[in-house]
Amino acid sequence: MTHIEFPTHIMYRFVETLSNEIGKETYHAVISKSSMSRDWRSPEFFLTLDEGLASHAYAKLQAALRTYYGRGGRGILLRIGSKLWEPILNDASFPIKAQAALLRSLPKSLRRKPALDLLANILGSRRGDITAHTLDLDLLFVDRTSPTTMEQTDDSPVCFVTLGLIRECLFWATGDEHDIEERTCRAMGAQQCEFTITIGA
Repeated sequence: MTHIEFPTHIMYRFVETLSNEIGKETYHAVISKSSMSRDWRSPEFFLTLDEGLASHAYAKLQAALRTYYGRGGRGILLRIGSKLWEPILNDASFPIKAQAALLRSLPKSLRRKPALDLLANILGSRRGDITAHTLDLDLLFVDRTSPTTMEQTDDSPVCFVTLGLIRECLFWATGDEHDIEERTCRAMGAQQCEFTITIGA
């Protein structure tokens, strides 16, 4: 099995954002119903994990939310992804923040690809895990590790938090909404998760 890592500080922010979004009592109910450790109630607990354990927790917690909310889980996880963008950018290292400042100085039409590169650098534990590509007029965001999908099997894509992050990252960079779709997902048996961002009319 491939060893997949996920940054523990982002896991902490994810749980913090999740708890604020659905409320602590509901979050604790999700933990209890899924028979997870009571330690998981505290966002700070996830800072004590290594990045391998954090990736397992990230996948397990999202799976529990999808089960708990059913069809409503997609919308909740999308919102959490959108709200996660600002705190993880604020937590980023100086080089990442310098990269963010540079892209905001570019003409608006040239900011989309650098914004996706920025998100890839924030989320990826290793260089090349996550990349952004130009597809004619559109863009492609490729996640080759996708911790969300660890030990998950589904008939449809499950990376709603990542989709929400892409959406908010591009809105932060351009002020525009974008049509984003996860076309392939590791949970569906694909080798990588691919998100298409439609730019052309």
